[in-house]
This record gives sequence, structure tokens and C-alpha cells, in this order.
Amino acid sequence: MKLYTYISNKILDLIWNLEEGRERGRGREKTMQSRMEEGKDPAATTAIRVTHSRPFPLRLLQFFLLFLIIGIGGSFLSMYMIRHFGIHNVVQSSFKPCFPKPAIIENWFKPPSSLLHTMNDDELFWRASFVPRIKNYPFKRTPKIAFMFLTKGPLPMAPLWEKFFKGHEKLYSIFVHSLPSYNADFLPSSVFYRRQIPSQVAEWGMMSMCDAERRLLANALLDISNEWFILLSESCIPLQNFSIIHRYLSRSRYSFMGAVDEPGPYGRGRYEENMAPEINISDWRKGSQWFEINRELAVRIVEDNTYYPKLREFCTPHKCYVDEHYFQTMLTINTPHLLANRSLTYVDWSRGGAHPATFGKNDIKEEFFKKILQDQTCLYNNQPTSLCFLFARKFAPNALGPLLDIAPKVLGI
Repeated sequence: MKLYTYISNKILDLIWNLEEGRERGRGREKTMQSRMEEGKDPAATTAIRVTHSRPFPLRLLQFFLLFLIIGIGGSFLSMYMIRHFGIHNVVQSSFKPCFPKPAIIENWFKPPSSLLHTMNDDELFWRASFVPRIKNYPFKRTPKIAFMFLTKGPLPMAPLWEKFFKGHEKLYSIFVHSLPSYNADFLPSSVFYRRQIPSQVAEWGMMSMCDAERRLLANALLDISNEWFILLSESCIPLQNFSIIHRYLSRSRYSFMGAVDEPGPYGRGRYEENMAPEINISDWRKGSQWFEINRELAVRIVEDNTYYPKLREFCTPHKCYVDEHYFQTMLTINTPHLLANRSLTYVDWSRGGAHPATFGKNDIKEEFFKKILQDQTCLYNNQPTSLCFLFARKFAPNALGPLLDIAPKVLGI
């Protein structure tokens, strides 16, 4: 404060001296003018012209010195307040950076702003396999369901899914794996807008199909709030509203993946002895490709490098179809106590053949859904229940219209 007072006094002295100099200049000018009028001093004319041609901007200098005093005073006041009162924001700036840097902890739980990253599969699986050892989260975490769509291209059932997701924005996330050549054209208002992940070609019955499923799981695992993971196709539909499905998954003690020890040619008959010792014939399982699993099992699938090489080499078409055996066998070996040993996705194989039945617009009747929703019996948390399926496939695109009409009454959507 003494330094501030000293500087202020010096500036005031400077202004005072300038004022005195200006007054003396005015006196000299009057004297020279009177001499010129009397004809005594011819050089006075030149001096006056010089004086008038270079006027000194004293008023401007005074304003400048005033602002300088205010600025210096504010600086000293801020330092004084910080030193004696611990106040750091005497004057707050309204400037905000365009790209604020998040806190370090947010880098771990905040979902990626864009799904179109540049990681290859090895990098992606490595990153997705990170698991916190401390179970209690140091932030508020709302568990979500990751809906993972494995498709070739368009999603013909998208309007029905839009109605299904409406009003539950904080409880789900969506990931779509399609052919790399497909360019999605969803509107910005759609829940599927920009939800496509970096993808590769997935061939039916080949390990590339399981690669696509692992890729979906890994991208979904990057969002630490995702707790349940559902694999769906473009021909899948929900059989219940969102609230029922969320409650069913969140209260279950098990994950839902069919894993059956089938003795026939389509079960154990596909086993190859070269898979041992990692996989023995007693471990060999078969089940539906479509699963609903929790985060722990999702991490196990993504981090696996023990069973993957064996199945890639020895489970190949047309003797063996790896998407029906890989995850089913691996999880049976590692975590059999966490499996409900059934799928929540209804599929009709009664017509025979290599592919399940496809349902068109003529199949969409109340009796059809009564068969799926009511005429069933299964175990849920080791207790009998008739609610066994939450999803169904395969539905043709022409079934969309009748599905939208019947959804409010039959599906509760």
C-alpha cells in the first residue's frame, strides 16, 4: 500500500508540473503576442506559429494517467485481499474456453463423445478390459442397459424401437455394428443417430461373427455405466416395455445365455479333439447366439485369448458353427454359476432347416404373442415363472405396420 501511495503521489506531481508548464507557456505566448503587436520582437511570430502547430494533448494524458491509477489500485487491492483474507476471485472473468478440460476422474467414467474411434481390435479389447478393483464407485453411477444391434445394414424395426426407448434416455445406450460399406441415414432426432461403431465384415458361421460381437461388447464396455449387455439383430423386437425389461435384468442373479450339453451330431458331434487341453468334450456346449449378460461376463468375453485361438482354428463351417459354441463353452468352463442357461430371445426352430422361422405381417396377431408370452414355463432366480422371453426374432420388414398397431395393447409399448 505504501508503494501504491508513492506511485500515486508521483503521478499527481507529474500532472501538477504539466499544468504549471502549460500556464507558463500561455504567459509567454501572451508576452510574445504583445511584443509582435508593438513591433519589438519579429521572432515572436515564428514562435507562436510553432506553438500553435504542435499543441500538447494534456487532456488525453490526464485520462490515461487516471486509468493507470485505477488499474494499479485494483491490482494492489487484489493482492491485499488475497494476502489478508484469502479471497482469490476479486474480479471474476466471464471468459470460458471452447473445449474445457475435464477432471481426471471423468476420463474413466464419462462415455466417449464419439463412437468412431481409431483403435484396432487389439487396442479396443485391451482398453475395454480395464476393471476397477474397488467395487464402490467414487461418483453417482446409474446402471444402464447396452442394446447392441448386429446388422447387415438398415434397421427396419427402428420405429418400434424408437417407441420402446422413449422416456428412458438415462437408462440405456445403443451400439450398432453393420457392414463397413453401409452408411446409416438416421435423423438427428433418432436414438440410432451416430450410434454406429467401427465395424468389419461378419460372415455367418465364421469367427468374424464372434469378432463383431466382441467388438460390440468392447465398445459398450467403454461406458462404465453399462451394466447389462443385450445382443440383438435387425429382425428383433421387444416383447415387453422398457420398464419390465429393465426390472427383469436388474433383479436377476444370473446372466442369460443358453449352454446345453447336446449329445447328438449338432452338439458333441462338432467337437474337435485338437481343442484339448483348453477345451475338453465334457466342457463342450451349444446355445443360441443371442444373449443377455452382465458386465463381469462381458469383460471375460472381451479379454479372452485362451479359447479364441482353438475355436478359430478347429470350429469352422460346415462341421462347426462357432457363434453357437464359443461364448457358451468358455463361460461354462469359467463361470457356470452365473448362467441361467437360457436365452431371453424367442426363436422358432419348429419349421426345421438351418435358419429359424421368419414372421411376416400375416403372423402378427394376439394369439401369436399369447403363445410366446403366456404359454411358457422357466426358472427366474430359481423360481418358476411364465415370463421367459423379453425379445423375439425373426420379423420381416413388412411386419412393422401391424406391430406398431398391436404394440400398445399386446406389448405395452
